[in-house]
Amino acid sequence: MNPLLSHLQPYPFERLRQLFAGVTPPAGYSAISLGMGEPRHPTPQFIKDAISINLAGLANYPATAGEPALREAFTHWVQRRYALSLDAATQVLPVNGSREALFAFAQTIIDPTGGQAMVVCPNPFYQIYEGATLLAGATPYYAASDPSRNFAVNWDAVPETVWQRTQLLFVCSPGNPTGAVMPLGEWKKLFELSDRFGFVIASDECYSEIYFRDEPPLGGLEAAAKLGRSDFRNLVSFTSLSKRSNVPGLRSGFVAGDAALIKAFLLYRTYHGSAMSPVIQAASMAAWADEQHVVENRTRYRKKFAQVTPLLAGVMDVALPDAGFYLWAKVPEALGMDDAEFARALLAQYNVTVLPGSYLAREAQGSNPGAQRVRMALVADVEECVEAALRIVQFIQSRTA
Repeated sequence: MNPLLSHLQPYPFERLRQLFAGVTPPAGYSAISLGMGEPRHPTPQFIKDAISINLAGLANYPATAGEPALREAFTHWVQRRYALSLDAATQVLPVNGSREALFAFAQTIIDPTGGQAMVVCPNPFYQIYEGATLLAGATPYYAASDPSRNFAVNWDAVPETVWQRTQLLFVCSPGNPTGAVMPLGEWKKLFELSDRFGFVIASDECYSEIYFRDEPPLGGLEAAAKLGRSDFRNLVSFTSLSKRSNVPGLRSGFVAGDAALIKAFLLYRTYHGSAMSPVIQAASMAAWADEQHVVENRTRYRKKFAQVTPLLAGVMDVALPDAGFYLWAKVPEALGMDDAEFARALLAQYNVTVLPGSYLAREAQGSNPGAQRVRMALVADVEECVEAALRIVQFIQSRTA
């Protein structure tokens, strides 16, 4: 067995199952889960139709690079969304969802020989960053987010000795779980560090199309272009249809950026067997070409957050995020319980599931930046999310009155 497997920690939802062991939720309350970040809005019918009318493609082996028309669909979307012109032949590549791609990209980039490789990632973070790092033979460094700065990561606190060994930096904007969007100044800082120390930046942007303000979130490629980095050197962005189009089961997205890195990634993927099914390619082309369903999807989320956030803000430290579909709420000190105890007691009393924030972070530099917070995924319909919020308010008030 690969000895590096022993370094992997249980996934947050496995820890949640262990936490809830022995809890019998009250029968008088229907189960409401805000725990898993899985889109639950209906998949648009036109995407389903694109699958059903393209089944003939199953008779063919797909190319790892995808069909030219698919890559052009990516570049057309990037042009509409970010006003950027990419080369469909060299600067984009289809992937089977961002999770698979983020993991595989680390295996492509990291050189574990010598035992000195490090990977910097935000803390809290999407656990794939850590697993990809460990299985590539590198050491993760966890850079904490700062609540006083809208949960921006404190990159300045990363020691120079860490940057000197860093080969890959994972960034997530909009962030999971905090919803924070990186401004241009922060990108400038990271690009300067990349130029100085030579590391690659993997920009996870799978929540980019769910936002609450008029201006859409700044993307990594967009930031690079604004700063005169038109070759996108040492930068690859990761984009997915899962949240944008409510198709997590489609397993479809794409990467874009530095042509040299895309070329190396294509080589890795060719051997890894990561080609996208022709049927999925057809459905993906249809999804990327349509924006109306994305606007409607965003409107649904805005309606939920507009109703739920004020309710919870009356009893918790929580605010509307920059983007994404999570609320990152602080457990009231008056309750006298940590985030895991809060989640377990809430399930036991009101049959509502939330995810302890400490499960999404690691103890580093003397603290766990996810501790005393919970992540709430507002993925159900409006009525169910409002009902969950009302129960949480009742739960807190019943224990602090």
